[in-house]
Amino acid sequence: MARQTYDASSIQALKGLEPVRRMPGMYTHTIHPLHVAQEAIDNAVDEALAGFGKKITVSCHKDGSIEVADEGRGIPVDMHPVEKKPAVEVAFTMLHAGGKFDRSGEAVYHISGGLHGVGVAVTNALSKRLEVTVYRDGYRHTIAFEGGELKQKLKSEKIRERRSGTVVRAWPDPKYFDSPNIPLAELEHLVRSKAYLLPGLTMVLRVEGREDKAWKYERGMAQYFDFMLAGRELVAPLFTGERYFEQSDIPEVEPGEGAAWAIGWVAEGEVFADSHVNLIPTRSHGTHEAGFRNGIFDALRAFMDTRGLSPKGVKLIAEDLWSRACFTLSARIVRTQFHGQTKEKLTTRHAARLVELCVRDAFELWLNAHPDEGRKIVEVAIEQALSRLSRGKKFERKKSSGVATLPGKLVDCASGDISRNELFLVEGDSAGGSAKEARDKDTQAVLPLRGKVLNTMSKDSRTVLANKELQAIATAIGVDPHGIDDSPDLSGLRYGKVIVMTDADVDGGHIQALLLTFFFIHAPKLVETGHLYVAQPPLYKVEVPAQGKGRPARRLYCLDDDELEEALGLLKKEKLREGSWEISRFKGLGEMSAEQLWETTMNPDSRRLVRMQLDRERIKKVRETFELLMDAGEAEGRRNWMREHWKTVEADV
Repeated sequence: MARQTYDASSIQALKGLEPVRRMPGMYTHTIHPLHVAQEAIDNAVDEALAGFGKKITVSCHKDGSIEVADEGRGIPVDMHPVEKKPAVEVAFTMLHAGGKFDRSGEAVYHISGGLHGVGVAVTNALSKRLEVTVYRDGYRHTIAFEGGELKQKLKSEKIRERRSGTVVRAWPDPKYFDSPNIPLAELEHLVRSKAYLLPGLTMVLRVEGREDKAWKYERGMAQYFDFMLAGRELVAPLFTGERYFEQSDIPEVEPGEGAAWAIGWVAEGEVFADSHVNLIPTRSHGTHEAGFRNGIFDALRAFMDTRGLSPKGVKLIAEDLWSRACFTLSARIVRTQFHGQTKEKLTTRHAARLVELCVRDAFELWLNAHPDEGRKIVEVAIEQALSRLSRGKKFERKKSSGVATLPGKLVDCASGDISRNELFLVEGDSAGGSAKEARDKDTQAVLPLRGKVLNTMSKDSRTVLANKELQAIATAIGVDPHGIDDSPDLSGLRYGKVIVMTDADVDGGHIQALLLTFFFIHAPKLVETGHLYVAQPPLYKVEVPAQGKGRPARRLYCLDDDELEEALGLLKKEKLREGSWEISRFKGLGEMSAEQLWETTMNPDSRRLVRMQLDRERIKKVRETFELLMDAGEAEGRRNWMREHWKTVEADV
């Protein structure tokens, strides 16, 4: 076989929109083109959020194209001072180019959904054709692209009508998506949600061949609740409110940040929960929703304690309150951090505290002002708690008297409620010691692992169970090793969440890869049913000194280099003296105190977990990747893979 030369000519530098076309899954969902349409919709909504325009029209055409028209200021068309191209061309052809990076009070967009500056550029990159029409300053400007490249240069013509705004029409390229069709039900939900989140905004959905639909909610969320409940009655009147901070003693909170919400409880039937950040739907929840849930639950517990409503022998947990709750939450955050470009999960740390501050006192005041209605909500929560305890008795966990003796290193939890219980697989005895001290003894169990576990890629179940570490994991979880097409018995499952918690360094990443190999290859049912998670501990700690009387000393945690850079940028904007803060890098979880480990990685309210849930077909595809990266016989394939993906993928193989 001819030997390939590895020199400078082997290094590829992808330019323009080529990274998106090569690896679309890194920038958007590839199941269908809804997200590429959503990018254009979000831009239009950001204009309305900034106070420009009262109507947005989304049109689906029979030729497969989707069009978004707004009444905003119109994307700038003047020459970009650096790129020497019209600004509209720069926005649609360059990654990380946009008007939403500056978050100062004087910025064009102080609060918006856009953050990364790759949105409509991704839409363009993954479209066969894209046309932009801009109405601005008495002119109509048009520009067109094909395959992400400029096809028709900017043309401008004077018009008589007084109109401003932007019209974007895109033809998504089917080759980038599993299905070329936008799911209309999801699109309708998205369009309608923008209307109730921004009272007074009219959202129109036009599907060629069907009757137009339009939504305008003058009463906002309360009116949306009427629509969603469809005649069903709430246990107590709807609790609505909003709070935005003009100024705050909390250093991280900026003017304009806050939240609006509506929440009610139903005795029966389906519930719904919609959360948003800067009008962008966060389907995978996030820190803002965690803060909302904490604030509401803490307020209810305070009300119960004050009124003596706490039942004897029954410990109320958050899920008892939330299992019958319907709510919609709209947070506004200046410096948003999302998990991934699709922005489905907010990870901004201070959002939890921000939203909790917004709702806790407000809900407690409301409960004390409406004690009879408050009691009805308490009754619903207690009823759910009794139901939970009744179910829990059916699933009493086997201790040492069970089929298998539990591992000696396992530090188990006290609760018998599997849905609440969590098992942390921790790297080393040192981190295990911190985790044991930090954990919630009621619901969190810890299993320390010694060194790097066996690579199980090409091993059978018998070999897996012969390994002490892997046998300990399987026994602790209560599920035997199995294959992708097996139907294992999950009745012995002892924990609702199995959390891989390793150091944030290269060795930790390697151990994490070995453990994920075990689960994807020998316990795929746990992945399919959503029981497997990966913890994301921070890599950096920033100690910030006190700033006079108003701002005490504080500690910031950063997940990676990008978050550290953003945190330091925020400190500089706060006019802190350069170098007055102290940055330290965690060598491992064992280096953290129990308090730090709890706050950053184990506390359900502030930690960051990535859920490893995939359907069976996707698990099969992922297993093929594991085979390439972890199988001892795939060295040549790994080399080829690294040559192709070296620039865009972080890997330790």
